[in-house]
Amino acid sequence: MIDVIVVGAGPTGLTLANELGLAGVRTVVLERTLERGGQSRALNLQPRTAEVLDLRGWLEPIAEQALTTLPRGHFAGIPLDYSVFDTRFPYQVGIPQARVERFLEDHLASYGIPVLRGHELTGFVQDADGVTATVAGPDGTTTLRAAYLVGADGGRSRVRRELGVGFPGRDGRISMVVADIVPEPHEALPTEWRLPVFDVREGPFLMPLGDGVHRFLFGAPDQTVARDAPVTADEIRTALTTGPAPHFTLREVRWASRFTDATRQAERYAAGRVLLAGDAAHIHFPAGGQGLNLGVQDAFNLGWKLAATVHGHAPRGLLDTYHTERHPVGAAVLENTRAQVVLLHPDDDVRVLRSLVSDLLTEPAANRRIAGMISGLDIRYPMPPDTPTHPLLGTRHPVPHLHDARGLLLTPSSDLTTLLTPWSDRVDHTITPPTSGTDALLLRPDGHVCWAGTSTGDGLEAALEHWFGPAS
Repeated sequence: MIDVIVVGAGPTGLTLANELGLAGVRTVVLERTLERGGQSRALNLQPRTAEVLDLRGWLEPIAEQALTTLPRGHFAGIPLDYSVFDTRFPYQVGIPQARVERFLEDHLASYGIPVLRGHELTGFVQDADGVTATVAGPDGTTTLRAAYLVGADGGRSRVRRELGVGFPGRDGRISMVVADIVPEPHEALPTEWRLPVFDVREGPFLMPLGDGVHRFLFGAPDQTVARDAPVTADEIRTALTTGPAPHFTLREVRWASRFTDATRQAERYAAGRVLLAGDAAHIHFPAGGQGLNLGVQDAFNLGWKLAATVHGHAPRGLLDTYHTERHPVGAAVLENTRAQVVLLHPDDDVRVLRSLVSDLLTEPAANRRIAGMISGLDIRYPMPPDTPTHPLLGTRHPVPHLHDARGLLLTPSSDLTTLLTPWSDRVDHTITPPTSGTDALLLRPDGHVCWAGTSTGDGLEAALEHWFGPAS
């Protein structure tokens, strides 16, 4: 009795499973690794990710485990100002990815959703009624049947390959190393987080993670080495003494990995009853700290739509909007990370370009535009062409009232209560003073405005039907 199989227990898969569990969708998570890893490729939550986690009441327990907050973002190391946005979280939450995953996985227990570790998807077949997955586990091979299957299984996604969805883009052209190391004590070791520096002429760039551990990023000395080749301690020692002083001495390597600027995006995020999310749908250079955040936001967009579809009250075409809304967002991230890679190239001509871009980003309007892009706060989803126009349509409207992942109507009075009643099983109603230059707003479960109007309710019924299905 399974509604959805989620493949992959990373941040994307675990976020989606929690969204589905909150909506009462019977879900199982498959994860091929036997134990939760302690590695943390990502170290941050951008402002929009903080908002969506807060919508569900999950941010506070996650933030309690944070190491710091960063009041700014960056574009290829160039500072971006987040304080100009109307948000409760005008900063990045500095937290290792492993801590986010631990909270999300532990929280699944409250919904009775299992994470089947040591279980690897080896294939699947879909038909008009569902998906049959073949799974290899500790006790042999078995099959699972569900209405839908979601691949959140990373950049080398088995689900995407089995689905036959194209993954166009380009291979990596530069190779870098990320490592968590313990250096010998040194008075010059950083004690606070700062914006990344990618220029070896400024010396090694390290960030403190606590207990003597530091995150170390550097360009691989051999750009021809295979991505899967082990990172050696000698490579790290050499990088720690490259460039001007201070130089540091390596005591211990906790873990290390290579990554490149390979850039690819799935042609489709859905095919039949199988969907893709997170790195299974897009890979890019981790510039600006957007990777984990892009995947988590994929899950928030998909979760409520998939839940409504499973429960049978989704309007026609609702699940299709997952691709139409998130594919352009992913494409924009791929573009801005490619631009950042250019600005990080250690070339004299590029340094001139970088200086020019840095100067342009001192202009408030330019800084705000790029800051909105990196933070995720500028996302605006397309609305149906027959929706009454309003500047807020499609934009985020952060409110702490969506813990149940239902729609929300905000009005200054009870005038629209009767009109809303046929959707009261899916949409809540809160009486609140007018905000943002309008009397009333209808929010989707992901916090985006899908109708804005007055207490007369013109166009509200059509918006309710479009996003929440037929009246009960």
